[in-house]
Amino acid sequence: MTNKPTDVYNSSRTDALKEYSRILTAAVISSQFRQLLLTNPAKAIAAGFGGEAFCLENEEKNRVASIRANTLADFALELNRMQAHRSASIHALAGD
Repeated sequence: MTNKPTDVYNSSRTDALKEYSRILTAAVISSQFRQLLLTNPAKAIAAGFGGEAFCLENEEKNRVASIRANTLADFALELNRMQAHRSASIHALAGD
């Protein structure tokens, strides 16, 4: 049995969504992490939080690092838009 592109995508998407949730949770509970995430997302992700790393593929790290937002709500909105756009692109390639 071979994996379809959408099967591989769904697995990596689930992993990425879990990490996005961890990133946003860290930003909610720590004003210091939140400020770093808003001013330098790449550094925030590389630093991790609470002694734990964020496990994102390089492509995902780059996407998150490209987000520019002034508030956590705006950051979360951009993260959601980015993920929705990626989802639509994958489904189009898979012929869904």
